[in-house]
Amino acid sequence: MLNRLSALLLLLTFPHGCLSSAADAPVRLKYRATGNSPQVLAVYEAWFGHPRHISVGYSSQDPDVIDRQIKSAKAMGITGFVVDWYGDREPFINRAYSEMQKAAADNHFQVAMMYDETNHEDDATDVAIADFTMFHDTYLTTKSEGYSSYLMYQGHPVIFIFPKGGHTNWDKVRAVVNTWDPSPILIQENLPGQYANAFDGFYAWVNPGDKGWAPDGSDWGEQYLSHFYETMKTKYPDKIIVGGAWSTFDDSKASWGLNRHIAARCGQTYQDTFNYWRKEFPPDQVPPFILLDTWNDYEEGTAMERGIDTCGKGNGVKPVSTAGGKAGSTSSAGR
Repeated sequence: MLNRLSALLLLLTFPHGCLSSAADAPVRLKYRATGNSPQVLAVYEAWFGHPRHISVGYSSQDPDVIDRQIKSAKAMGITGFVVDWYGDREPFINRAYSEMQKAAADNHFQVAMMYDETNHEDDATDVAIADFTMFHDTYLTTKSEGYSSYLMYQGHPVIFIFPKGGHTNWDKVRAVVNTWDPSPILIQENLPGQYANAFDGFYAWVNPGDKGWAPDGSDWGEQYLSHFYETMKTKYPDKIIVGGAWSTFDDSKASWGLNRHIAARCGQTYQDTFNYWRKEFPPDQVPPFILLDTWNDYEEGTAMERGIDTCGKGNGVKPVSTAGGKAGSTSSAGR
């Protein structure tokens, strides 16, 4: 039976000490949460209603749907959507993002962009610079509609990066965006690599770990999260750490799918991933954000907006629904 995500979020806010097992070495993060838990964000896919994607019963461009989604997310304790965005390569998604930023401002909600990198080899850097410039001029000026809703951290807009081909020279992109006022905070996926100095932080993404994707989905990501958090806190404590949480993974409906699975385990996968940061960080060294992967990616089977399968556990309330419709490389999951 599906159980409302809000109930799980409340369940998972028990005292920090219940799961704490901090490493012997002291942890001193440069960037920490203002309270005793990270701010909860959720990745949002804005492509539904486009003919290239499956039907989920709504259009991501529908203002009424977006309004209901925001209200549902807020009721669950989610503070903002991180919207997957492709620049002018995907006009449908760009229009949906515009509607989302306006609706977020009206609902006192937050929104941020996740830049989906082009996989073109020759012009990836030029495309990224053009896309970032377009985004800034359209959405990140004080005159931009809905600008007040954009996610800021210490006075700077936060932009997430979803890497694709790995052909972008991020040092060049960083040099361009540093001319913005204010300059953005750039958050890259997984652990630091070639362009570590170009990024202000790193986020965890759905990943089963070094053993890869188990046929039965039993590898839910424990080894990956342990390695991500341990590496970030010991080697990169001066970077922003964004935790990750997911409930399941199944890309069988995606046109790019590779038959990869992570089992829901009756809701246990979500509870384990959502709380894993508590095992790695002491109560006074809490990472500032945790990212739910995802709010509504039905094609990769990670959607949480309509609830999480708990196999009949919990209070048995109806699933979250925003429109009343039917839902239709590396080890980490990708689009």
